[in-house]
Amino acid sequence: MGADRLEDDSIRTDRPDDVALPRIRDVLDSGMLARGDPEVLVGGPALDARVRWVHVSDSAEVAGLLDGGELLLTTAAGWSGTDTALRAVAASLADAGAAGIVLELGARFPVAPPALISACRAHGLALIALERVVKFVAVTEAVHRRIISGQLEALQERQRLHELFTGLTLRGAPADTVVRAAAQTLHAPVVLETLGREVVTAELWNETARDVLADWATLSRTGDGLLAVPVEARGVRWGTLVALPGPEHPAGRMTVLELAATALALARLADGPDEWAMLPARDLVDAVLSGRHTGDEDVAARLHAAGLPVRGRVLCVLIAERADATALDALVAALTGGDAFDRGAVRALGAVHDGSAVVLVSSPRPLPSTVLSRAAADAGTGLAAGPEVSTVAQLLASVRPTRLLAARLRAGEVRRVDDRPLTRLVSELGDDHRLQEHSERLLAPLIRYDEQHQGDLLRVLAAVVAHPGSRTAAASASHLSRSVFYQRLAVISDLLGADLDDGQTVAALHLALLARG
Repeated sequence: MGADRLEDDSIRTDRPDDVALPRIRDVLDSGMLARGDPEVLVGGPALDARVRWVHVSDSAEVAGLLDGGELLLTTAAGWSGTDTALRAVAASLADAGAAGIVLELGARFPVAPPALISACRAHGLALIALERVVKFVAVTEAVHRRIISGQLEALQERQRLHELFTGLTLRGAPADTVVRAAAQTLHAPVVLETLGREVVTAELWNETARDVLADWATLSRTGDGLLAVPVEARGVRWGTLVALPGPEHPAGRMTVLELAATALALARLADGPDEWAMLPARDLVDAVLSGRHTGDEDVAARLHAAGLPVRGRVLCVLIAERADATALDALVAALTGGDAFDRGAVRALGAVHDGSAVVLVSSPRPLPSTVLSRAAADAGTGLAAGPEVSTVAQLLASVRPTRLLAARLRAGEVRRVDDRPLTRLVSELGDDHRLQEHSERLLAPLIRYDEQHQGDLLRVLAAVVAHPGSRTAAASASHLSRSVFYQRLAVISDLLGADLDDGQTVAALHLALLARG
């Protein structure tokens, strides 16, 4: 009879998801068997087996009635006491996929047979002995309530997740928002990568970029401890959504990733490939300019994971003020697609941040001035180039002076920070109060005048210090006629009580303007 039932696949029960099932150790910890004074004879990893159901039987042939995942409650009244028979029972239960055995000691076996213990240990089958009698029906009811409750929780959580990711899709949420939602749900880092294993976007949860993204391609390739789901639709695969180790989730960690991957695939179909292409640069630029990183190693890991190599390379930041996405694309194209300069060897990532196009560049050798000039001309903007450095720390330090310089350039004009010592000095001094006091003290009369008369004296002064050798060029930069320009100069000189032809005075005023930003 038992053999017939075993062969009849039509009566196999539906299996709930493992994550919703209690482990044997959960059954023990819950106190369901506490009255029996349980003793774990074979435990360790065996206690992590999931309990799909509870089966009560004293038959030595009970394995033929099992479907896998059952916790067997038995007094072993029908078992033979020979070592060979006990080893056979343990082997048959292991082959049937039983979760474990709870053996109530008594008349049949006053103590647990050593042969049974060794056989269960050999098969990785949990074995718990009960020193006292318990009501098996009470244990069965309690475990089954736990199983059903877990299944209900899993169903409710799946519904919540379905609504969450469907809502994100309908609202047109970008990829980084979907990845962030997945990480928050899993309480673990989640990474969206391309087919080339470059990071599109990552939510690090409570980790650092150095810990998660350092040498990401190698970690992703080996897959150690990672859970991965392809992001694909209509037979086309664009990348992979990867979760790092984390706690279990009632609906199953794989279910969370699959729903998030579906939302990402639908967004990719709707938005096209450009959205994914922009994300790494946008995240990086925002982290670099806003200081949302935990240090040099954090930024280095992000750069490398996004496909921008840093070791043994020349690094540089380029900034163009008053630039849009079109200008940004032109800058990146001019840097990476030139015929004369290391085609394919220059890597650049850029994004528009607060009205400025910011490009991070990694090159095998310094960028020629011709390349920078062509990039500025193609973009139709002024272009400030930071110092060409070899470390990420130096790259981060170069951002501030490059931004200061970029704010003062005309369309098509190219300047390097290394050629602007005052700009670099102001940047290195940072927010030193003495520099700020110097600026306020010198410029206060002009600031008050401009505020009271809606004037432009500060703008005129900026043109003067930018063109100290040519009043004609300064007037042109001020967009004023020569006569009006000279009138403004006279007012500035009177208010400041200063000679604008004196080199030291001009240098001091230039420093004050740079400090004011």
